[in-house]
Amino acid sequence: MDPKRLSTGSQQVRLRKRRTKREWRPLEDRSCTDLPWFLLFTVFCVGMGSICGFTIVTGGAARLVFGYDSYGNTCGQRNEQIEGVRLSGLDHTDRKFVFFLDPCNIDIVQRKIKSMALCVSLCPSEEMKTYQDLKRFAMHNGSELCSYELAGHKYPGLPERFSKCPKLPVPPSKALPVFNRCTPVDISCYAKFAEAVVTFVSDNSVLHRLIAGVAASKEIIIGLCLLALVLSMILMVIIRYISAVLVWILTALVVLGSLAGTSVLWWLYIDHRLYANDTTTKVTKEEKEEVEMSRDNGQALLVYAIAATVFTVILLLLMLFMRKRVALTIALFHVAGKVFIHLPLLTLQPFCTFLALLLFWIYWILVLLFLGTSGNPIQNEETGLTEFRLTGPLQYLTWYHAIGLVWISEFILACQQMTVAGAVVTYYFTRDKNRLPVTPILSSVLRLVRYHLGTVAKGSFIITLVKVPRLILMYIHNQLKGKENACARCMLKTCICCLWCLEKCLNYLNQNAYAATAINSTSFCTSARDAFVILVENALRVAAINAVGDFVLFLGKVLIVTSTAFAGVLLLNYQRDYAEWLLPLIIVCLFAFLVAHCFLSIFEIVVDVLFLCFAIDTKYNDGTPGKEFYMDKALMEFVESSRRLERVVERGRSRAKEAVSEGAEMKPMAPGTSSA
Repeated sequence: MDPKRLSTGSQQVRLRKRRTKREWRPLEDRSCTDLPWFLLFTVFCVGMGSICGFTIVTGGAARLVFGYDSYGNTCGQRNEQIEGVRLSGLDHTDRKFVFFLDPCNIDIVQRKIKSMALCVSLCPSEEMKTYQDLKRFAMHNGSELCSYELAGHKYPGLPERFSKCPKLPVPPSKALPVFNRCTPVDISCYAKFAEAVVTFVSDNSVLHRLIAGVAASKEIIIGLCLLALVLSMILMVIIRYISAVLVWILTALVVLGSLAGTSVLWWLYIDHRLYANDTTTKVTKEEKEEVEMSRDNGQALLVYAIAATVFTVILLLLMLFMRKRVALTIALFHVAGKVFIHLPLLTLQPFCTFLALLLFWIYWILVLLFLGTSGNPIQNEETGLTEFRLTGPLQYLTWYHAIGLVWISEFILACQQMTVAGAVVTYYFTRDKNRLPVTPILSSVLRLVRYHLGTVAKGSFIITLVKVPRLILMYIHNQLKGKENACARCMLKTCICCLWCLEKCLNYLNQNAYAATAINSTSFCTSARDAFVILVENALRVAAINAVGDFVLFLGKVLIVTSTAFAGVLLLNYQRDYAEWLLPLIIVCLFAFLVAHCFLSIFEIVVDVLFLCFAIDTKYNDGTPGKEFYMDKALMEFVESSRRLERVVERGRSRAKEAVSEGAEMKPMAPGTSSA
């Protein structure tokens, strides 16, 4: 056999053996990942666009925008005859506005107007109290407000006027800017609808006062929202300076709280025992039941005290053994603050993501409304009005559209995670920070678009597979509230809780998988497996970072919300004209929490990616020539202190072994034994 073939074959075997063990080579090679999933996602998005095209072609979009009457005619255009529907197929070129005969007849459950609708050429701008006013309006303006088969000059004497003319008095109305609906100027008739939506308001005057307070203090609300935005951006930079203080304050409070709780329980138990001993000597037969009850209470206090003691001991041991990992959390927070100084455009990521989500949600809602006016014309048996509904296979378009909401929303959030991970990975694995790309964020976005959209699509689809069943179960639970038995309710809640936990775990694993893809340019499954192995090898560190880090970030959110609320109280209280400033303050606090959550979630992603990079760095590098660390100075100091501590522990162990061996040599050997 040819020796060259043997040598090449042995080389291939060695290469296969090397490839079986994963090698982390940061930022060396780039290739497209999960291309089939990118194609599948593209096809799905084309399907979403096709739904929008279907609604436009079939007239659903036109019916929503221009409006349609109760006979299936679209206002402002010529219409075709609908089989079986009278008064359809009319020419409404000059009738561009939708007018409701009874605009206050609202279906509270379905949240829609049940009144008959007509296409008119002009909305009534003044109140009309009699049918003579309707006749006069029709003759002067050419806008007939009764059904099409009734002549305008005969309104006062027609017997059909009570069912096919507007309910008197007709309130003054004006057309909406885009949707061409005649809407009453006075919205007092919608008070019942508002009460149904806002169930906590029992008095309409309270609602009016709250809305007036919001309208009067809109400048202060905008200013406080900007304050929350600025505070969030500042906190992302300075949190590295206060994280150590927050962590050790938290540790001290937890330890002191557990010790204090345990001490109080033991004190209550001892006091109860002393009191019981004093009363048992003087007890009579009639008081035996009270003594037995007191004894049961004492046993319960003893159980509580013992449980609290065990919990406190375990907590102290955890604090003792995990103090190094807490120090790692502080170091990661310190480095994360530096990342935001070197990559200031990271602070714009929440804006970009929110803008992308907002645009998609607006598009999704518009298409959903288009679907509501698409389909085949069907006459409502109860009201006799013509409605458009999707029938047959077309009704599944709504489900397809709903799944698209979840998948594409998760895809946008995953793109944010991948972008942040790519920028942080570039920062970490660049030894000379002065040689960073001019715009690492933009470079990360370009890498994502060019190579890794398939990976993001696959990861977001996995989250969708878990989230959609959970949402369906939540919908079923709400629909069956008060109707199902206790066992079914418990099973539903258990399934919802399990799916929620699974979704959170998958979100965390996906985030680390995106970071692994940003490092090695591997497919989603390979990256998820590699990241999972690293996380399992550093399980205690992961637990410490998630527990301590999440609480510190929660304190940051509370700090931003309370600071904004305090400023709001001062400003709103200073303006003495604002009698009702509770609702503006609630709005400001909710916005402050939302902003703080968006910004600090970016900080959390940065910390998690830094930890994965740190774990990879310490696993494959040891600081020797050729295997130099990539890590920052703060993390290097943590590694050096850990090594010094390990050396001290090793010295102690070696001395203990030497002492044991010396003691064994000094003992006389027992008969029948032999030395090794």
